Amino acid sequence: MQRLRLKADGRIVELRDGQEFPLQPSSLLAVSATPGLPAVRDLRRRAQLTQQQFAEKLGVPVETIRNWEQGKRAPRGPARALLAVIAHAPDTVFAALAKA
Repeated sequence: MQRLRLKADGRIVELRDGQEFPLQPSSLLAVSATPGLPAVRDLRRRAQLTQQQFAEKLGVPVETIRNWEQGKRAPRGPARALLAVIAHAPDTVFAALAKA
């Protein structure tokens, strides 16, 4: 089982043998307007979800997803951290959110 940790600066590292190893985002992800964060549309499409389904899984209004994808707003705080983790382990995040 892979152990991941989200650092305060937004980086995600893998924990192995007591050491931290930085994870590189997948090269399939497009560059977004927010540095270090993949485009929300790309994350949603990789998960093969509609905007409505993605919003329901994240527990946010569909308008929020639309605003992020259209560049009207940028994810901040916990949403930004959650999207960063989804970029690396979407199935794990969605499974955890389904249990909450």
